[in-house]
Amino acid sequence: MVKKNVKEQLMALELPVIAAPMFLVSGIELVVEGCKSGVVTTFPLLNARTSEALEEWMLEITTQLAEAEKINQSVAPWGVNLVVHKSNDRYDADVELIKKYQPPIVITSLGKPTDIAKIVHQYGGLVFSDVISVKHAKRAIEADIDGLVLVCNGAGGHGGTLHPMAFVHEVKQFFDGLIILSGAISHGQDILAAQVIGADLAYMGTRFIATEESMASNAYKNMLLEAEAGDIVYTDKLSGVNANFILQSVLKAGLDPSELQKPEKLEIVHKADDEAKAWKNIWSAGHGVGGIHEVLPVAELVKKLSAEYEESINKVIEKKQKKIRL
Repeated sequence: MVKKNVKEQLMALELPVIAAPMFLVSGIELVVEGCKSGVVTTFPLLNARTSEALEEWMLEITTQLAEAEKINQSVAPWGVNLVVHKSNDRYDADVELIKKYQPPIVITSLGKPTDIAKIVHQYGGLVFSDVISVKHAKRAIEADIDGLVLVCNGAGGHGGTLHPMAFVHEVKQFFDGLIILSGAISHGQDILAAQVIGADLAYMGTRFIATEESMASNAYKNMLLEAEAGDIVYTDKLSGVNANFILQSVLKAGLDPSELQKPEKLEIVHKADDEAKAWKNIWSAGHGVGGIHEVLPVAELVKKLSAEYEESINKVIEKKQKKIRL
């Protein structure tokens, strides 16, 4: 059983951030360093290319985080992303490893979570479901999940199209669980803004690609640093599901964005040797790329985000006090 109350841990985070699970980007090093730096950090189970490799990953993560706690180092919860779409033929095997290693947080995507909430709740973990519409949100809460990741316009990966304010406000009318907001969140100011409009936690993906510990190639990271919001292409013609990609990576793969054809079937379980398919050589990112200008170690990035977050809070307080004095 998970020894600590995971929800209490989340609410006590000094920086209310979840580093999102990113295909071919999030790995052991990013998860461990992220959690040790004080932010919830997650990875897609499918990043480990076999069940055997996944078990090695989960053993390594749990071992390293346990060792950090033994020396009284504060460690944020870790988590995994489980694809619940029917095309994921590793679903059953991955669930068995979830039972064994008990990640405090399981994030489901690309489908309605079915029995996973009951399994995770048995050991004291939490289940979040990422959704891109109110319809999907209502379907997800039928499965007794604990939180919703609202994937809004501008998010990297499989992003949605809804404005974050509208999405948060509408969902809060029928859901009283945790709200995690995703979409172009790149700075500490953005984290505070997410809380102000009603979210409990910010979901940051693209910003963590540009870290030393991410598995992204140097070419990917450099392209990310050079990209602007206008370089992000939203299309379903690469993976079968609408997602945001960096235009320059599409062109570099020899593809014409105007002539792309939607694949006949959904590319969920990606093949590592597919040379010109999403996501190996065609790289994803969100609209927040324009504000990312450096590759940092995770620990330094978290410190920077924390300073920006605190500075934003102080500015709000100062403005309020100034208004009172007037």
